Amino acid sequence: MNDVARLAGVSHQTVSRVLNQHPSVSPATRERVLEAVRQLNYRPNAMARGLAGRRSRVIGVVSFDTILYGPASTLLGIERAARAAGYGVSIVTLEQVDHSGMVSALEALADQSVAGVVVIAPQTAAAAALHSLPLGVAAVAVEAVVGGEIPAISVDQVTGARLAVQHLLGLGHRKVWHLSGPRDWLETHGRIEGWRGTLEDAGLPAPPLMTGDWSARSGYQAGLELARRDDVTAVFAGNDQMALGMMRAFHEHGIRVPDDVSIVGFDDIPEAEFLSPPLTTIRQDFDEVGRRCIAALLRAIEADLPEGPDRPAPDPHVAPTLVLRRSTAAPKG
Repeated sequence: MNDVARLAGVSHQTVSRVLNQHPSVSPATRERVLEAVRQLNYRPNAMARGLAGRRSRVIGVVSFDTILYGPASTLLGIERAARAAGYGVSIVTLEQVDHSGMVSALEALADQSVAGVVVIAPQTAAAAALHSLPLGVAAVAVEAVVGGEIPAISVDQVTGARLAVQHLLGLGHRKVWHLSGPRDWLETHGRIEGWRGTLEDAGLPAPPLMTGDWSARSGYQAGLELARRDDVTAVFAGNDQMALGMMRAFHEHGIRVPDDVSIVGFDDIPEAEFLSPPLTTIRQDFDEVGRRCIAALLRAIEADLPEGPDRPAPDPHVAPTLVLRRSTAAPKG
């Protein structure tokens, strides 16, 4: 702004008035300032302008481990929804989620005077740290159940797991194995609950639970264990990457998918339809998660503003869908 002022031969206060369309600037001065803006390719800082007006147009987001498909897609959905609502995004990425790291990230965003904070919190430690959020900061959690005053938006993981298991039972399978994600992930608990509850509703015992770490390698290792058994006809994998690794292990041992074993994944990664065979999976609508998340946050931000619109609270649970492909079939015999 000071560079623009020097080039236009005016004070930085005059530049500010022009940028904020204040009526007390003469047309000639306004045009001189705008010409300087064009020459310098100056773009006003959205956060600085928001602070000057006591309302930032920036939303803070705390995320982590964005190489994983779910968190990365959730972050992208939030960014798109924020831009559509006229807000910029300031992101703090944590390499490891723990209480102190979460608190530091939240305090850093609060120091920037962001309008509100979104925390992608699919792990128990991240959800617990939300209670340390500085007072007066509007916040929304994603993929978390935190209770209290903080709204949370998430895909209905229990329903997603039920869709997967019901599909396999509908094909005639009487035993459905489950390879879960890490036990400190809240999504893992929802998918286990849906898997186990669906089997119980059908009067069927649940096989021993297997645990992975979301990686294709952990799916491959679980697949090697299941390949040594002769009673495996159907598997519900906690995500598509683990399903991919499991399919590789089965292929190496001459076990055909779906002729010998049916597999259902979770997420519907872009590669799922190009696997051999194409993977039946549960699709999560991350764009819808982002839209509802920003809607809930704007509702919290505007709650105390007399001019704020009366926004309805969005449904906190986004419904997943079953995507049928060719990795599932009726059991032999």
